[in-house]
Amino acid sequence: MSNDATQTPELQAFSKNIRGLELSPLWERTVSQKPGTPCVPYHWRWEELEPLLLKSCDLIDKKNAERRVLMLENPVLRGQSFIANTLFTGLQIIMPGEVAAAHRHTPNALRFVVKGEGAYTAVAGERAMMHPGDFIVTPNWSWHDHGNIGHGPVVWMDGLDSAFTRFFGATFREDYPSETQPLYLPEGASAASYGSSLLPVDIKPGEGPSPLLRYPYERTREALAHLAQNQPLHAAHGAMLRYANPANGKYPFPTMAAFMRLLPKGFAGKKYRSTENTVFNVAEGAGRVVIAGEAFDFNPHDIFVAPSWCETAFSAREECVIFSYSDRPAQEATGFLREELVG
Repeated sequence: MSNDATQTPELQAFSKNIRGLELSPLWERTVSQKPGTPCVPYHWRWEELEPLLLKSCDLIDKKNAERRVLMLENPVLRGQSFIANTLFTGLQIIMPGEVAAAHRHTPNALRFVVKGEGAYTAVAGERAMMHPGDFIVTPNWSWHDHGNIGHGPVVWMDGLDSAFTRFFGATFREDYPSETQPLYLPEGASAASYGSSLLPVDIKPGEGPSPLLRYPYERTREALAHLAQNQPLHAAHGAMLRYANPANGKYPFPTMAAFMRLLPKGFAGKKYRSTENTVFNVAEGAGRVVIAGEAFDFNPHDIFVAPSWCETAFSAREECVIFSYSDRPAQEATGFLREELVG
């Protein structure tokens, strides 16, 4: 940081001269040396989002849109497609009879199903039907397509780590030669192999994404209810579980973690902050969250973001179930993660 000692005419002339060599003096840097990012908390209301998603279906067809997605952009990142510095969030809608064509890309993707029945996702040769509250894994560079064989619209939230691939210059994508990929695995194959606390004997624990395609909401909801009834609630998070890669017990992706929490009616949580950037989607219930001093009253399917190092506190007007995902694994792997209860 510059001060009087660095503002002498000689030093100013020196600084000016070296800039022609693409050099800059460290003592004049203005980059913040404090935790947090310029990103701000923000709240997207489902009552406003749903009509816009439906209207988009009237304005652009699936073929021209490829994927009919509304991106949720942080107010300070307009035009960059990110909800926080490290995360992408979008809401995707698919209408009856439509197919979102098969492709693959280097970013990892997660799906959290918001509303509707009758849609499926197909990933690496396996198809899974999608139900509200399901958490679905799409590992990077896996062929995937989606379709709707039901009778009404289906909406899910996409979460991607594309900010990482963009940062490293490693964003690649490829379209499949036809609209859909061949299905060579029976439906439920990954659940049969990995979803029962058992593993194939020849599986070696690795560091990649979860091999389990779909984490059904009914099982998650049952586990949360049991935790809330039989264990003390966390002072900030209530009853909270993390989704795990069944092959190694780690996070579903090397870069993204996913969680589900239950807040009993009347819960008033303590303030908490972390260097992770976190996106929330309300599966059930209504309440209030205060992020960096800004209060948001939330209802089912609302989405909000808590950027890095923002104090966050939840309260529940009724029993709430809230999904969230963050960049925690990447921060833990690099040793950057910090977190604390405040007050």
